[in-house]
Amino acid sequence: MRKKTYAAAALFAAAALTLSACGSGDDSNKPIADVSAEAGTGKAATVLDKAFEKPDLVLTDTNGKKYDFRAETKGVPTLIYFGYTHCPDVCPTTMSNLAVAKKQLPKTEQDKLRVVFVTTDPARDTPATLGKWLKGIDPTFVGLTGDFPTIQAGARTLGISIEPTAKDKNGKLVSVHGTQVIAFSPKTDGGYVIYGEDATVDDYTKDLPKLIKGENP
Repeated sequence: MRKKTYAAAALFAAAALTLSACGSGDDSNKPIADVSAEAGTGKAATVLDKAFEKPDLVLTDTNGKKYDFRAETKGVPTLIYFGYTHCPDVCPTTMSNLAVAKKQLPKTEQDKLRVVFVTTDPARDTPATLGKWLKGIDPTFVGLTGDFPTIQAGARTLGISIEPTAKDKNGKLVSVHGTQVIAFSPKTDGGYVIYGEDATVDDYTKDLPKLIKGENP
């Protein structure tokens, strides 16, 4: 019974992941699906029955150079997150949680882990802007930007919905985007684990050693 529930949750996650308009204060943008935990276990991670294929994303990094996501992360334990630097809440919290958890790892394991932040607001998030923002969180994190259709298409292959940046009812520019962190196995290169925005530093601290080895958390 648990596995069936688990599989159903994973399929639903692929179809409708959590959306969040960072800082908009609009109740209409509350999460439409909570896939951050397997029912009844209290775990932050959801291990998918069928892993996501790595998106075919060729974007620009914070140094202004081309970054082929598949090629650059082949065989590397990788976490990917889609968000934007002007987000006042969930994006900096998620990235900070990952940064703090990463620092708990031995140096050799820190060097193995790749954390990739893909902007959902490329008009404002230039390579320089991304670089400055990530430097204040963890300078080893990879920041990527590019044209919005490419980013949106890449996110969609992971079941993550993002929308073009637009003004909210108060005239503030916001980016509505899925708030999941997806972990890719260094063994298969498949995206096999999803974390929701409620995942804590402790959750990541506990799970990262396993993810680096390609094990289930």
